[in-house]
Amino acid sequence: MACRFSELVVDSRDPESLAVFWAEVLGYEVLGREDDGGVEIGPAAGFGGPAPTIVFAPVAEPTPGKVRLHVDVSPTDRDQDAELEPLLALGATRADVGQSGDESFHVLADPEGNEFCLLRRRLDPL
Repeated sequence: MACRFSELVVDSRDPESLAVFWAEVLGYEVLGREDDGGVEIGPAAGFGGPAPTIVFAPVAEPTPGKVRLHVDVSPTDRDQDAELEPLLALGATRADVGQSGDESFHVLADPEGNEFCLLRRRLDPL
């Protein structure tokens, strides 16, 4: 059996603004908007392309408790430290999940509090 990671769905109080944030972070574009207020972003190739798309689905209230999934991102055009400031300027905030301070990554949260990590390793853009 084989499957391919094609799409990530994220519950959101404000799908439009969260889509704008993540599209800027990932270099994605808005691919579509649903009648229910959902917004899908992804690479220019769209769904089924080289990277998964992300759908921000509207919900009235966030899921209670700790979210059991988070995204890791790697810089593509500069080093980790140079990427951190633009992420914070976009609306990311530093998140404390009990780090020691010796980690090779930064733990951040998007504007709705979803945690993600900025890794040190630089990747080539798609």
